[in-house]
Amino acid sequence: MKKVSLVLTAVMASGMILSACGSNNATGTKAAADSTADAAVSGETAAPAKGTSAGLDLAVQIGPDPETIDPSLNSTADAGNMIMEAFETLLIVDSENKIVGGQAESYDVSEDGCTYTFHLREGLKWSDGTPLTAHDFAYAWKRLADPDTAAPYAVDMLGNVKGYQEASEGNIDALGVSAPDDKTFVVELSAPCVYFPKLATHTSMVPVKKEVIEANGEQWTLKPETYVSNGPFKMIEWVPGSHITFAKNENYWNADKVTVNTLKFVLMEDSNAAYSAYQAGEISLCKDVPTAEIPRLRDQEDFHLDPKQATAYISFQLEKEPFNNPDVRKALSLAIDRDYVAETVMDGIASPATNFVGPGISDAKDGSYFEDVTRVNNGGDFFDVKNHDADVEKAKELLAKAGYPDGKGFPTIEYMTNEAGYNKPIAEYLQSCWKETLGVNLDIKIVEWSTFSATRRAGDYQIARNSWGFDYDDPSNLLNLLKSTSGNNDGKYNNPEYDKLLDEANLTADINVHYEKLHEAENMLLEDAAMAPLVYSNEYYLQDTKLKGIWYSPRGYWYFQFATMEQ
Repeated sequence: MKKVSLVLTAVMASGMILSACGSNNATGTKAAADSTADAAVSGETAAPAKGTSAGLDLAVQIGPDPETIDPSLNSTADAGNMIMEAFETLLIVDSENKIVGGQAESYDVSEDGCTYTFHLREGLKWSDGTPLTAHDFAYAWKRLADPDTAAPYAVDMLGNVKGYQEASEGNIDALGVSAPDDKTFVVELSAPCVYFPKLATHTSMVPVKKEVIEANGEQWTLKPETYVSNGPFKMIEWVPGSHITFAKNENYWNADKVTVNTLKFVLMEDSNAAYSAYQAGEISLCKDVPTAEIPRLRDQEDFHLDPKQATAYISFQLEKEPFNNPDVRKALSLAIDRDYVAETVMDGIASPATNFVGPGISDAKDGSYFEDVTRVNNGGDFFDVKNHDADVEKAKELLAKAGYPDGKGFPTIEYMTNEAGYNKPIAEYLQSCWKETLGVNLDIKIVEWSTFSATRRAGDYQIARNSWGFDYDDPSNLLNLLKSTSGNNDGKYNNPEYDKLLDEANLTADINVHYEKLHEAENMLLEDAAMAPLVYSNEYYLQDTKLKGIWYSPRGYWYFQFATMEQ
């Protein structure tokens, strides 16, 4: 048995070629956090420096009231950030975006790549002081797969686990997860998954406490006394429309290294109110910066513009006319001047989306990137943003082909969005663009964030703004959104050929085949105009220059547990 670090194992997991699954008795690699990774995750790299104070009471703004903070039900970044502070997965991501040990101290992978055996740390506890065991992970993962839960991430996270299909149909005990003892959690895959360690870091994969959920049902997340967690923090107060406050969890295995006493998420949807709170010193980090202020703020030391692996796009409700016509969708998509959206409407804080999968997402070869390989394979990008006039002419031809020359006879359509950030200016641009280029009339419907994502997920719209930040470094995380079985398939796209490509990509043991199939799948989506990519996003926010020790992940999360404040 070869012992390697979790960091090295994460690299290997994205590049190894495995044989088909057979016996799960053979033992292959064993992973354990190395000293560098342990230092990062334990907080040693964020120890209070000279002139700083430990035991910080920190207030931040990253969004409004969340739709849900149930780890199995959430699909938004702001709520995910809150969940991540309260809960911890088997494996976690450190400040260098490397995979290291969380609740699991180490894990083994069988020779065939189909069995992962996680070894939990000694003495793990829930925030209420009761023991946390491997059985809690088994319960949580089965709950995620349970069709009664209706978890949007279920198939994305567990689709490769043995027995998932049966579990998703109601036989949850068929799911290939088990706890042979309190400290050992075993996961059996139906086929090797080259990115499974990355999946194990996702917020939906945290443990949840069975007794609490069975006693309180859907209400378990709403009160501090029932929101029992296992991460650096525990909830102590939730005042809807005002704030959610967490306190240091003294029962967390690494509590001695946590430097924050209380972490208060101030709940604001109005960016002007958030900015005013930041200016008044009521919050130390402001995510929702008023867009009108950005040109003035960009050169300030406290303004941050960080890379974010995310694509903003338009969802068409494909079950509704006229969006069930691919020529209509293509026309609307090609008419958009993505360069103008990024550089003018969004003040240059984003990049035009030339494909669906954007920069920074790895490809098969070490050091290669999916977007670059797409460009080489296709002889260029799908959207040539520097030759937009040609796309406009093609858009007019396609709309005429669909039976609406110059927009004649085309019904007035509705675009649903929330108001935060650049969402409303983008909606107003689309309204003007489609009217001027295609003769299409667009009404704008503004919906509050607390109900926006649920409304979109239910398909109760015609066209809606959408975006996706990568949860892990693999193109499948974005492309899986449009699989017919995905709980995040807001546009109700249903293409058996596309599903087949994703299945082949996600179940292969060959890393090269994995990426080849994903490239084919992306091309199919774009040719079919299953959605309309807009821009590749960056994260812009204001952070008090005295606030140290936190870090931002390109997955869209801030890590606050090791924060300090200079005096």
